[in-house]
Amino acid sequence: MANVINIRNKKARLNFELEDRYVAGIELYGTEIKSIRQGKASINDSFCVFLPSLKKANVFELWVRMHIAEYSHGSFNNHEPRRDRKLLLTKRELKKIERKVKNTALTVIPLKLFINDRGYAKLEIATARGKKHFDKRQDLRNSDDKREMDRAKKHNI
Repeated sequence: MANVINIRNKKARLNFELEDRYVAGIELYGTEIKSIRQGKASINDSFCVFLPSLKKANVFELWVRMHIAEYSHGSFNNHEPRRDRKLLLTKRELKKIERKVKNTALTVIPLKLFINDRGYAKLEIATARGKKHFDKRQDLRNSDDKREMDRAKKHNI
């Protein structure tokens, strides 16, 4: 594919401590994938949630609520921009994520939306723990210190 689609959640690393990462497929409609290929999606305020399956009892599925703009050349068949979309993961991954979310104070957040080499839309998700305000300040301080040390090394060499 000529143009690379790589939509990131830039505030995820600032607001959360990331633990485990997974790559999941997304169940999409035809106009949704066309909008994603145009780069008209946003995952900055997206979140993932476990919902009960409609097909099987006592089974939970992972869904993501994200914004994908309507396709510009779509007709009356255009999709709803902000709706729940099912994430496609293996049973083992779903059980592992569900166990972590239930037992600990973790949440599931999307990090990156991309199109792989086969043309499928994929979503990189992570289990994460929310940071407190002082943690954020400490991270900013550490990154500033690292940047200053790198500058000093560059000018001294």
